[in-house]
Amino acid sequence: MKILLTGVAGFIGSNLLESFLNNPRISFVVGLDNLATGYMKNIQEFMSHPKFSFIEGDIRDAEVCMRAAEGVDAICHQAALGSVPRSIDDPRTSHDVNVNGFINIIEAARTHGIKRIVYASSSSVYGDLEESPKVEDRVGKVLSPYAATKMTNELYAEAYARNYDMTFVGLRYFNVFGPKQDPNGPYAAVIPLFIKAALTNTPPVINGDGTITRDFTPVANVVQINTNALLNDLTIGRHYVWNVACGKTTDLNTLWKMIRQITGTQVDTIHGPMRKGDILYSLADINRARIEGNYNPDDDLLKGLKNTVEFYSFQLV
Repeated sequence: MKILLTGVAGFIGSNLLESFLNNPRISFVVGLDNLATGYMKNIQEFMSHPKFSFIEGDIRDAEVCMRAAEGVDAICHQAALGSVPRSIDDPRTSHDVNVNGFINIIEAARTHGIKRIVYASSSSVYGDLEESPKVEDRVGKVLSPYAATKMTNELYAEAYARNYDMTFVGLRYFNVFGPKQDPNGPYAAVIPLFIKAALTNTPPVINGDGTITRDFTPVANVVQINTNALLNDLTIGRHYVWNVACGKTTDLNTLWKMIRQITGTQVDTIHGPMRKGDILYSLADINRARIEGNYNPDDDLLKGLKNTVEFYSFQLV
């Protein structure tokens, strides 16, 4: 199988690339990235791999998407502009990348007769839904422009699956973390921020009182479910939506204690104001992914954090 992998130089994309190149069922990977939030250093070691070619280009360019999709059998679409705060600061760009870019990709798939598209959705689509754990069939009102873009992706995937006999798998990621996740910048995720703070003995800022909970998910689980969604037998003309998480929840205060335990830092946190658009409590029901996607996640958070700290210890100090 020949795969187009968008967002290949990003955190999740580069982890997927490494796994895909080692998978005997995947014959070739075309990687597409505009390097806006991805980095060449993430994929440099694979640039000369015989199963890989890289296109530097933007999913907002329909012609680039058409060229990248030519001759491929399936698309793994990870390219997006993440971050709830970023989308609040600049909703137009988030829409252009996450919605218009998505349309360009799935239109390229339709034009070239590609029938399998796996794409990154987000747990942010659950919005203000208070019930827990989150089940795929029930969502609330979205709380941010970012969430709105991901919900729009799901609506288009449903429409294309019904009208063009294409199979879509939308993966609602819950707070993915692991090696190659960017710890820098104003929109960095909490785990790389905490680890960077611990390794540099700098007090991290927690937004709110630290009782916010998240279903933290090692990136290896994301690699597993994407691979299954691309290669396993699925019903033609159907749109699948799966939560990708561990089915466990951890508050931010406990997360910091775990990272302190691993790193040995003695610094403590600083508490700041809550951020607009943040979901307060996040816990996934992962039964659908288990049943339909053969998902078998590693839910050992401490082990995942240790692996991630080990990676950053060589990058930050």
